[in-house]
Amino acid sequence: MADFPRLETPRLILREIVESDAAALLAIHGDTEHMKWFGSDPLTNLPEAQRLIEVFASWRQLPNPGTRWGLELRAQPGLIGSCGLFAWNRGWKKCVLGYEIAPMQAGKGLMQEALQSVIAWGFEHLQLNRIEAQVHGENAASLALLAKLGFVIEGRLRQVAFWSQAHHDLLQLALLKAEWPHGSSQAN
Repeated sequence: MADFPRLETPRLILREIVESDAAALLAIHGDTEHMKWFGSDPLTNLPEAQRLIEVFASWRQLPNPGTRWGLELRAQPGLIGSCGLFAWNRGWKKCVLGYEIAPMQAGKGLMQEALQSVIAWGFEHLQLNRIEAQVHGENAASLALLAKLGFVIEGRLRQVAFWSQAHHDLLQLALLKAEWPHGSSQAN
């Protein structure tokens, strides 16, 4: 995965997250209320955002690489969120999906559009059979989004996560390639 896989949708460009995105990433990940279900404590300063960009970039160097795309509106440059596939297990042909979007862009269908492209790319280019997601049971918006994409709740992972000084149960969801109805990716 030497070259970053740029994807395009009708309204979005999915591209590599770069250092100049740090301020926008901080604005998104620093919003305590909006990020309460993300699975980590909110960012508090620019160096933390810069380190997160480095973490996303380092995923591509792992033996089983992950990819995190920055979301940008076609008509308006600038990072509005991110999404990606990580924890790729080549042997089992599975990985995990993660995502977040700026509060002002939430509820517009943009993340659904982005995830359709990312999921299709994963099934096609990583030859995945299964994509997983873990979501807090009170995160109704995320659960509704994943249901629209065809994910099925498989169970509850008890106290599997820890953030905001508390242990959290997460729902385990998955989408199988055979259940994916949305066609192929639009990678450039």
